[in-house]
Amino acid sequence: MNIEEKLKKLQEMRKAAKLGGGQKRIDAQHKKGKLTARERIDLLLDDNSFEEFDMFVTHRTKEFGLEKEKYLGDGVVTGYGTIDGRLMFVFSQDFTVFGGTLSEAFAEKICKIMDMAAKVGAPVIGLNDSGGARIQEGVVSLGGYADIFLRNTIFSGVIPQISVVLGPCAGGAVYSPAITDFTIMVKGTSFMFVTGPNVVKTVTHEEVSFDELGGANVHASKSGVSHFACENEVEALQVTRKLLGFFPLNNLDDPPVVECTDPVDRTDKALNTVVPENPNKPYDIKDVILKVADDGDFLEVHSDYAMNIVVGFARLGGQPVGIVANQPAYLAGVLDIDSSIKGARFVRFCDCFNIPLITFEDVPGFLPGTIQEHGGIIKHGAKLLYAFCEATVPKITVITRKAYGGAYDVMSSKHIRGDINYAWPTAEIAVMGPKGAAEIIFKKEIVAAEDPEAYLKQKEEEYRQLFASPFKAAERGYIDDVIIPENTRPRLIKALRMLDTKKDTNPPKKHGNIPL
Repeated sequence: MNIEEKLKKLQEMRKAAKLGGGQKRIDAQHKKGKLTARERIDLLLDDNSFEEFDMFVTHRTKEFGLEKEKYLGDGVVTGYGTIDGRLMFVFSQDFTVFGGTLSEAFAEKICKIMDMAAKVGAPVIGLNDSGGARIQEGVVSLGGYADIFLRNTIFSGVIPQISVVLGPCAGGAVYSPAITDFTIMVKGTSFMFVTGPNVVKTVTHEEVSFDELGGANVHASKSGVSHFACENEVEALQVTRKLLGFFPLNNLDDPPVVECTDPVDRTDKALNTVVPENPNKPYDIKDVILKVADDGDFLEVHSDYAMNIVVGFARLGGQPVGIVANQPAYLAGVLDIDSSIKGARFVRFCDCFNIPLITFEDVPGFLPGTIQEHGGIIKHGAKLLYAFCEATVPKITVITRKAYGGAYDVMSSKHIRGDINYAWPTAEIAVMGPKGAAEIIFKKEIVAAEDPEAYLKQKEEEYRQLFASPFKAAERGYIDDVIIPENTRPRLIKALRMLDTKKDTNPPKKHGNIPL
């Protein structure tokens, strides 16, 4: 065979590999409203930046007649490319080949790019669309999953890992996305569950659809498994690109600073009146975030889950920051089990990858009740406390209104290594609300008073003036300054720049024992 014949054969093999399971199966994929593995990569990465590995790999199975059915690539497309010019590694599962099921060779391809990503220090993006383990390979395919899980775990906190679920993800396959940093799903076409509807019906006699059991909306609002629920695949891939724009390439890099066109000294008088005069009246903390962030741009994470806390990414003066904020517009911003877990996970991610943390605090305390206590609010609430205590990135807190009880401590207070702690004049920092405090402190006097209600109101107001303000905390240095709300943006940016060279460490140890 001469060189021309060899080149012709190479081109034919490349063409066959790019067809995956064939045109009929590609057409079927499109009819479901889904893109192919390669179309997804083309949308995710910069134009013409993708470099493919292992295009000619095939499975090695001889059982069940599979030796007669082989496809180049074996159901997953792997390689590297760029997003906004920055190096990224990607694997994209191909549902047109054996339903995207994972074989030994399939797993080896994924492991190869994960190992390479860790070596060079670049993120890994997994585009998941798979029927699970390839049953015909038995324990070999299960071993392949475990090889991937191990790398997900070992590389956690070393390189960012994103899972985009664009089809089914079932059984053992769900545990790779669960270990990665962020999971993105698509409404109507992506599903995640440990056991499918048929097994559920057999075991528990529950009738449930794919969507009801493990659809994007369920995981984005109820379970918290999914961080984003997108309308379609194009949006999911755009969100992935935007999300990665806030991250460094690895844990030794700094997050990417961009040119800021929004004046760093911009003030906003609307912030002076955003907190209502009535301390029990709600307001939307996102109004504060959007007024402070560069160009009012905020990428919220977990927007439909545990909505009493808001987390997400923004920029201040071009610098990426992670924002954690109590949401007084939902359950009064109280901390409960779900919001504590949501906040803790986000804080730990930011700390892993050198992203400064900005905390907006308006918290009346932890949610009371038997459901919370029996559900373990003590250990789950401690996760958020642990995460903030452990974090060594720059930490800046702004108390906008309530900072009551243990929740004051938890929300990145000065006592747990908050670097800069500001308060607005509307801040109320105390052990508890004025009414509850007065009822306890003056219990006997209230009972003995001629007009108990009037006496309670008087003592409540006295307590409010004495303790429910930022000035007692400022007297002790727990608050670095009481700032005018309209100046919040420039004050935050100046503090961030001052903290740019911050160095803080934890004692040498294998790892801590976070209360799981």
